[in-house]
Amino acid sequence: MRPGPFMRWPRAADAVLAGVLFGLTLFFTTGPDDSWVLRDLGDVPLWVVLLFAVGSGALYWRRHAPVVVLAVVLAAWALTLGSGHADLGGHALFALYALGRYGSVERWGHVGVDVALVVLVLDGVTGDVPWSGVGFGVVIFFAVWYVGRRLRLRAERALLEERELRERERRIVTEERSRIARELHDVVAHRVSLMTVQAGAAKTVASADPEAAARAMGAVEEAGRQALDELRHLLGVLRPSAAPGDTEPQPGLADLPALVARMREAGLDVDLDIDGVTPGLPARVELSAYRIVQESLTNVVKHAGPGARTGVRLTTEGRDLVVEVRDDGSGATSLPGAGHGIVGMRERAQLLGGSLDVGPRPDGGFAARARLPLDGGAA
Repeated sequence: MRPGPFMRWPRAADAVLAGVLFGLTLFFTTGPDDSWVLRDLGDVPLWVVLLFAVGSGALYWRRHAPVVVLAVVLAAWALTLGSGHADLGGHALFALYALGRYGSVERWGHVGVDVALVVLVLDGVTGDVPWSGVGFGVVIFFAVWYVGRRLRLRAERALLEERELRERERRIVTEERSRIARELHDVVAHRVSLMTVQAGAAKTVASADPEAAARAMGAVEEAGRQALDELRHLLGVLRPSAAPGDTEPQPGLADLPALVARMREAGLDVDLDIDGVTPGLPARVELSAYRIVQESLTNVVKHAGPGARTGVRLTTEGRDLVVEVRDDGSGATSLPGAGHGIVGMRERAQLLGGSLDVGPRPDGGFAARARLPLDGGAA
């Protein structure tokens, strides 16, 4: 919803409000049966006009100093009591709303309402207003302040929830980055170990078989190039101490059939289709693809139930690996929200320079589609 002028141009809106209220107060007054009649300006003393101007002008600062503004308005109103020109009650309504909406100290809110009600009662007594009218005014004054207060509390609660959400997402991203760094560390360590073995073999056969030694050194060069490529991606990602049990080899695309088989054993009706994906992709790309499929299937079991028909498809489009997991939504109890799993999958894709799109399908069910650059460049 588009914000109104009071939100888009607050200072200009408050200036207009102050000017309009001053004009209405100066030129109009209440007549018989609560009607509005033109005021005879010749009968208005200069000091009353000044009080009207002060009470109206104070409303310009109602967002930034609501307690002071209410005090000024109530003081100006109180000074006009008994003069026949005590017409600043409407100003007090705006000041009370501002106190509830923008006041940060709860104690001053209650004090301001109490003082405003006292001035209102005195105005009713000095102006011969029926007690029913005074009681109605008391209800209106309190309701206006209370509405402003509720809006402020709701805005503060929404801001707090937004901060907590950002902090939770930041924590999830940090945890996912740490996990990715740990996995890539294992991959790089494997590459370096392979280089060491091949270099040793080349040294052993160098004098007896130079061609074999050259081939071994070529393999060392290729493994070193791959290790450096992985290290570039690893830079900037903090790696905490490995947790116990994190020494197993990291999975890749070759492990997807086993993952799908485990899901089938758990009762999930899932099909796997790998079309046009050549072997030998960068390890970080295979890791991310595997984890995205794993988390997506876990979401299917959690939210759609094991009876949902699910399709996992991996294809290549240009220089991208496209990973898509779809379910038909049968037996669904809820749709996945922006929880830990989806935030983690999106972080994996973005760290490779790719993207992740998740959401409900038009014909029912849910879909997750990740696009991972095959070169695995950092975003």
